[in-house]
Amino acid sequence: MRKSVLLMILLFAVGMTASAQKFALIDMEYILKNIPAYERANEQLNQASKKWQSEVEKVAEEAKTLYKNYQSEAVFLSEEQKGKKEEAIVAKEREAAELRRTYFGPEGELFKKRESLMQPIQDEIYNAVKEISEQKGYSVVVDRASATSIIFASPQIDISNEVLAKLGYSN
Repeated sequence: MRKSVLLMILLFAVGMTASAQKFALIDMEYILKNIPAYERANEQLNQASKKWQSEVEKVAEEAKTLYKNYQSEAVFLSEEQKGKKEEAIVAKEREAAELRRTYFGPEGELFKKRESLMQPIQDEIYNAVKEISEQKGYSVVVDRASATSIIFASPQIDISNEVLAKLGYSN
């Protein structure tokens, strides 16, 4: 008897604390699609990426051309000339790989450019979500775009449009 009363009190206490917490959802993809600055930043990133990719491909093509020329001339070259040509080919391939790493590596130019363009937008969104959460008393705000384990969520707790309105973008 005592255990069941204690268990009921414990369940009641857990139920009270659980009901006191408020949750909300946002859809970051939806929010970002509705922010023109994000689209402009993406376009800038795409243009830079294409430009850098063409530079890398140009150097790689030069290495390929050197190699083809080497193959066709190899029978007429001395060992010393072969060695120099091989070194030139390897150097050009290294240059292409280094250029690729410089532009597209983990700490490359594309990463830095993406961070410099996207960070201010993400900070604005974060601050808007934080303000709305503090005003409405939300304990947790979950991004439904990145939370793959959410199977269903009521549209009533989605505050994406409120975030857009707070940022000055009405939908």
